[in-house]
Amino acid sequence: MTTTPSTAPSGNQWLKITCNTPSLISEAAADLIGVLSNAGVEQSPDSENGCRISGFFQLDSSSPTDAQIKKLTALVSTRLEELFALYDHHMEAIETTLIDDQDWATSWKQFFNPFAIVPGLVIKPTWEEYVPEKGEHIIEMDPGMAFGTGQHASTKMALSLLTKTFQEMSDKAATILDIGTGTGILAMAGALYGGQQISAIDNDPDAVAAAADNVANNGLTDQIDVSITPLDDIQGQYAIICANIVHDVLVDMADAIRQRSLPGGSLILAGILQGQQEHNIINIYQELGYTLAATEYQDEWVALFFQLP
Repeated sequence: MTTTPSTAPSGNQWLKITCNTPSLISEAAADLIGVLSNAGVEQSPDSENGCRISGFFQLDSSSPTDAQIKKLTALVSTRLEELFALYDHHMEAIETTLIDDQDWATSWKQFFNPFAIVPGLVIKPTWEEYVPEKGEHIIEMDPGMAFGTGQHASTKMALSLLTKTFQEMSDKAATILDIGTGTGILAMAGALYGGQQISAIDNDPDAVAAAADNVANNGLTDQIDVSITPLDDIQGQYAIICANIVHDVLVDMADAIRQRSLPGGSLILAGILQGQQEHNIINIYQELGYTLAATEYQDEWVALFFQLP
């Protein structure tokens, strides 16, 4: 269903695009919409039918043309359909609403406050003041980039495993490869913990642009290189590899990930469902020589920590 006002409101306008999303895909869909819109993302509470996720897209003028709206809607719809297909889900038709610039971009700021995504690591919006406690690290991200990233089980568990990895390392200046970096949160956390020569890669140009902006805004460009370089073209080996993606991609990338792992290195995999997916990933990576050293579970998700002898 598509809804637009019968007469064009005055002032700047935004296109609100909404999709019904299964809980399984909610984080990935929120991430994708946030990257595409570079603005706020609204997500309803989960129910047995999933949730509704809306992105807000600023239009080029106060009187946008039908062609402009259709082009933007088609782009978002296509990208979401590709995402749903990765999870073998059919996407319902998206809904669009043309709205005024009613200060929506600032009205919801009261609901986004600094929060500890894992102990010792705080995410805060740019407009909030926050004084870190001793030993606490801060990543600064606006909701357009942060919603759907720091608050999902798979991301929290990957960060938890990364945090524990650095706590147990004697040499904090580890090299890190973050595959499918998205908004760059794992790479930035690794840099704040002391990691060096960090490569953050993604095959989505919009995600690469968003991650690069976040890295720059946090003053981490000297430590993190963000690029669209394919994994097969990455050179060298890394002490820590992180990949918070989906099961099928982790299967396809297994050999390439193994080639990039330093002997004695660590591997963190997330975005995996408990049960069949979990057991399949464990078997594949153990056959490549990795040893499963730790697991974390939350909701229907699991994150796996491997070590290479």
